[in-house]
Amino acid sequence: MRFRHRAAAGFATLLLPFAGLVGLASPAEAATSATATYAKTQDWGTGFEGKWTVKNTGDTTISSWTVEWDFPSGTSVTSAWDADVTSSGTHWTAKNKSWNGTLAPGASVSFGFNGAGSGSPSNCKLNGGSCDGGGTVPGDAAPSAPGTPTASGITDTSVKLTWSAATDDKGIKNYDVLRGGTKVATVTGTTYTDTGLTAGTDYSYTVQARDTADQTGPVSGAVAVRTTGGGTDPDPEPGSKVNLGYFTEWGVYGRNYHVKNLVTSGSASKITHINYAFGNVKNGQCVLDDAYAATDKAYTADQSVSGVADTWDQPLRGNFNQLRQLKAKYPHIKVLYSFGGWTYSGGFGQAAANPAAFAKSCKAVVEDPRWADVFDGIDIDWEYPNACGLTCDTSGPAAFKNLSQALRAEFGSNYLITAAITADASSGGKIDAADYGGAAQYLDWYNVMTYDYFGAWDRTGPTAPHSPLTSYSGIPKAGFNSADAIAKLKAKGVPASKLLLGIGFYGRGWTGVTQSAPGGTATGPATGTYEAGIEDYKILKNSCPATGTVGGTAYAHCGSNWWSYDTPATIGTKMSWAKNQGLGGAFFWEFSGDTSNGELVSAISNGLK
Repeated sequence: MRFRHRAAAGFATLLLPFAGLVGLASPAEAATSATATYAKTQDWGTGFEGKWTVKNTGDTTISSWTVEWDFPSGTSVTSAWDADVTSSGTHWTAKNKSWNGTLAPGASVSFGFNGAGSGSPSNCKLNGGSCDGGGTVPGDAAPSAPGTPTASGITDTSVKLTWSAATDDKGIKNYDVLRGGTKVATVTGTTYTDTGLTAGTDYSYTVQARDTADQTGPVSGAVAVRTTGGGTDPDPEPGSKVNLGYFTEWGVYGRNYHVKNLVTSGSASKITHINYAFGNVKNGQCVLDDAYAATDKAYTADQSVSGVADTWDQPLRGNFNQLRQLKAKYPHIKVLYSFGGWTYSGGFGQAAANPAAFAKSCKAVVEDPRWADVFDGIDIDWEYPNACGLTCDTSGPAAFKNLSQALRAEFGSNYLITAAITADASSGGKIDAADYGGAAQYLDWYNVMTYDYFGAWDRTGPTAPHSPLTSYSGIPKAGFNSADAIAKLKAKGVPASKLLLGIGFYGRGWTGVTQSAPGGTATGPATGTYEAGIEDYKILKNSCPATGTVGGTAYAHCGSNWWSYDTPATIGTKMSWAKNQGLGGAFFWEFSGDTSNGELVSAISNGLK
């Protein structure tokens, strides 16, 4: 996918938990009536932001608190807020302010600081005693994840949940029961009956354990439950064809496009799969990219899929939690985590040097216990194996097949493994550069990127549709069309059922164009909302309506601008072609380019029936 520029985010770093959840103690007694938690909330290489949270878990009020810890030489606090922080050598002390020292039972308070260096706290103490209230051990391990709940006794308004116990080095205190990622109960046993539900409604449940220091462990796997009654299923049965859309992580910023938009647009009931884009590929490994958008951004009740507001202490927020809620509401949807893309494909060369290590790193991200229930598979978007994209790769023609084989070996048969691939069918072009036929045996399907063939990177033209279905007289380059790409992949041994036709929910355009028909000259890219030469369909359908079709797609000439893009009508033509070819379905880049009522998603859905 050619245009993938990530928006900068102020909190785009992964929350790194420190293992020292600690018990509060006075000099005279080793009490366990409070805990303190440390987290590195940001890390910008030359420095970091840290946060301590003190919570009163006892039955009596705490009147003051003092947190002490040691940093290794070279690590220091440079500024702090909500506490008075001082040091003596490498030993640091934080005392409460006059206004935040008193903590009633159940209350908590946080203070933060900016630091230099890369060290972590050790030898922590609370009010002069050991941090965990026992001996000199500086911390207490968090509990393990409980087993995935099973559901029984489902009625119109209730369900009974049962799960296997978690383990902990000092004992389990109780369990939090989460419905759609929001806590609904805390129980001491391993069963819970949730009541007051709505008939004929989909719910998703997870549980997490708390130990005797009130530390929470990772969330269990999720169980989807649909209550009885309520009439017929409001969602149409998904067809046999795949209808997959890319959801961009950075879309929550400037584009203001969120998971809930899939619900309000009506698209969620018409798609079958979502590719969440993108995870990064660094040092030959899969890594989370923007942790703030993915796991930490808080949603209000009116912004969230479930209609319930996020809380400050829930274990998962952000896009991942919203996707969890979406899957609870629409159980037929499968979500894949997509890694790479135009901007992040530079790391695949190093990944190809050790495919097994790469695959292992990817599975660790996909199966992170905080969101393991969200993802049903992985999508690899390498642009391009043994060819040039933003950078040039020289891994060799076998690298992509080897990487695909390693992913299947690591993930096994229960996960979806897919890849977005080039649609360059020119002689000696990108399809010829890698063994896509050999790799297909390890993958569930290919998202063939049958768009971005032509655009205003050729500033003077000739004008041409960026997503032609077929060739036409005067097309600027042979092999740059969907039909030729699909035919070439089939000839290389890829089954038609493993090929999805790509649709762009955007147009590409030039300015300085006087000729309405394709093939005209231009002076440069047309103005776009986010980037020159590109614009969302939802804008173009009104600002520059289609004036003709060529090669099975639409174009528009308005003033001095010339655009090409797909409309519901041309999508209908493409879906009929895809069905006649026996393809596995279609996919699109990306949701936010569609209208608020999901006009293009509907066209794909209707066309694949």
